[in-house]
Amino acid sequence: MARTFFIGGNFKLNGSKKSIKEIVERLNTASLADNVEVVICPPATYLDYTVSLVNKKQVTVGAQNTYVKASGAYTGENSVEQILDVGAKWTILGHSERRTIFHEDDKLIAEKTKFALDNGAGVILCIGETLEEKKAGITLDVVQRQLKAVIAEVKDWTNVVIAYEPVWAIGTGLAATADDAQDIHASIRKYLAKELGDKVAEETRILYGGSANGSNCSSFQDKVDIDGFLVGGASLKPEFVDIVNSRA
Repeated sequence: MARTFFIGGNFKLNGSKKSIKEIVERLNTASLADNVEVVICPPATYLDYTVSLVNKKQVTVGAQNTYVKASGAYTGENSVEQILDVGAKWTILGHSERRTIFHEDDKLIAEKTKFALDNGAGVILCIGETLEEKKAGITLDVVQRQLKAVIAEVKDWTNVVIAYEPVWAIGTGLAATADDAQDIHASIRKYLAKELGDKVAEETRILYGGSANGSNCSSFQDKVDIDGFLVGGASLKPEFVDIVNSRA
């Protein structure tokens, strides 16, 4: 079964009602490929508003983070139950900025992933190495360690999409070559097959998430293990539509 092309748009801590309306209207009015799934992830403040604007069947909304509790005395956290209540369907977890700036470790990310899935949200699970780890030649060790923690908690991977995001490429304008990214993605899929079986490995979508943009996305289109992109800054721009349609 062919894996459906998947584009995630991570707005990060950017946006206003005006800018988000412009982004969604571009998607609503654009001719989008039928064989693509798009998830846009605005700041939590705008989740409800964004859901109210979307009218394209291929487009849904996700949060940028969720916690391991449904409710309670957890000031500032996002509840899976609440993001679903406003119509969002997905959450990004394990993003490098959560790992590095907010010091979330593999165990916490695994627990958050399990909780989100158990409570009905899809998860865009981010993994990837820093520049120092890349230079040390331990990229595969890092991504396998990050995945191992989640594998220990999650048995059903139906609603998981993996985003390989080399940390050294995020927001720097640098990007892995399409061939290098394909090699890493193929290794990730091989690891999934070893740990979870061929069926899970074949069906799980693996995205590339390192400074993907309208200029470089077409170079990835013939790579069999790259099933889409998790897009940062470019998701705020008109070129996001080009990325969505890059495999049409």
